[in-house]
Amino acid sequence: MVLLAALTATVPAAAEGGPAWEACVGLTSTPDQRVKACSTVIDTGSEIGKRLAGAYCNRGHGLTEKRELDAALSDLDEAVRLDPDYACAYNNRGRVYSFKRDYDRAIADYDQAIKLDPSLALAYSNRGESRFNKGDLDGALADFDSAIKRDPNYAMAYSNRGLVYYRKRDMVHALADYTTRIKLAPDLLAYIDRGNVYRDSEQLDRAAADYGEAIRVAPTDARGWRNRGMIRLYQGDNRGGLSDYDKALLYDPSDVYSWNNRGQARLRLGDKQGAIADFRKALELKPGLASAQHSLRKLGALQ
Repeated sequence: MVLLAALTATVPAAAEGGPAWEACVGLTSTPDQRVKACSTVIDTGSEIGKRLAGAYCNRGHGLTEKRELDAALSDLDEAVRLDPDYACAYNNRGRVYSFKRDYDRAIADYDQAIKLDPSLALAYSNRGESRFNKGDLDGALADFDSAIKRDPNYAMAYSNRGLVYYRKRDMVHALADYTTRIKLAPDLLAYIDRGNVYRDSEQLDRAAADYGEAIRVAPTDARGWRNRGMIRLYQGDNRGGLSDYDKALLYDPSDVYSWNNRGQARLRLGDKQGAIADFRKALELKPGLASAQHSLRKLGALQ
């Protein structure tokens, strides 16, 4: 199951600026480019007031993406000091607190961002994430509803709301939200999320199809392969499962469950020694893994 992902807003250019300003506020800048450009704007003293606050806010965004959270927090504090009515700064600072798992402070900042800009869909979605992480599913659901109401094309909000419905075991609404997410932004996680709902609803063919789509859009990511491999084993397609786990382990050799499950596939196909090797590898990665211990014990190979 994927965790909720929080996006953050950057400041639109309010007036013309030089190349450093454009890179600082540009929506396509990478975190490194953003930090470098905003640092240039700040260090040269070319901006004051709201635009200087914007430079600190955007540098804080870039530092957050780089997971330099203390430095990001310092910048966002400065953005708030320079412009206390700047919704984006509160939203971005809330995200830093969220990464620090200080959800109460995060929610307080999102509250302020929403108070200052009630149209900011991003702040509702981010607040929903923090409420979700505190276990407040109903509060999270209300926030994702609000985000979608303000931006009906906000793909991540549908994904996040789908996860809330999934946790509530409301599979009908979860499927609807994940399907909308796929229409808006058909990426790896969108297909895996919907595949998980199909899997848990015992619609295994549809689950396998979604995991297959995950493989198609991200063929070198292990997650699509190992999820489809599990479905194939459920369906008795042991050779297909083995093939998928071969790929999963090629792209992520540290995944203990892929080793364990490939061991099951090999065992079903009569490859006892291969199964023993895989179960032992699973135990090496996760000592005490009960399923691997049980399998090795049954094979008389537990050391």
